[in-house]
Amino acid sequence: MYKKIIKRIMDITISIVALPFFLLVSIPIAIAIKLDDGGSVFYISERYGIHMKKFGMIKFRTMKMNAPDIRNKDGSTFNSATDRRLTKIGGVLRKTSLDELPQLINVLIGDMSLIGPRPSPMGNEATYTKYIKKKFEVKPGVTGYNQALLRNTATLEERYSNDVYYSEHVTFLFDIKIFFMTIKSVLRRQNIYNS
Repeated sequence: MYKKIIKRIMDITISIVALPFFLLVSIPIAIAIKLDDGGSVFYISERYGIHMKKFGMIKFRTMKMNAPDIRNKDGSTFNSATDRRLTKIGGVLRKTSLDELPQLINVLIGDMSLIGPRPSPMGNEATYTKYIKKKFEVKPGVTGYNQALLRNTATLEERYSNDVYYSEHVTFLFDIKIFFMTIKSVLRRQNIYNS
């Protein structure tokens, strides 16, 4: 009941309530991005969602236009405080997690949930075992168990483990716990980069 109906109702309600804040914050962020390098405000990244359905995840752009996709040895996405692909405003958006705000639109559309495993990028699907594919039994989230615990410092193996654990233990109380853990992590600016 919670996993399929109540969680969706909560996603829609909270996203609608948060929309005025999103719109208010978006204006100065959009101006700052444009003034920084004149490029596009948003970045849409193709990701895998529930049942490995592809969708476009929306973020405020934090990297230079047409920046190359760099991966770590384990296939996870590379990010670093000294990453030359980052724009000046992009570094600030990453540290504060404001770059993730446009994903409220993904939540309203129904591609994402507020809480769930982070959406998986293209390119690693050939390595997905039956165990790993359990993470795709729930909608990906703006934040999730792994984000709240380790954020970007987790290895790919740890991410998969935490994502599968979440997909097998979805409850209202667990989601509330993850929500407050995420706020704590963001405010303390913990585990932002993986190098």
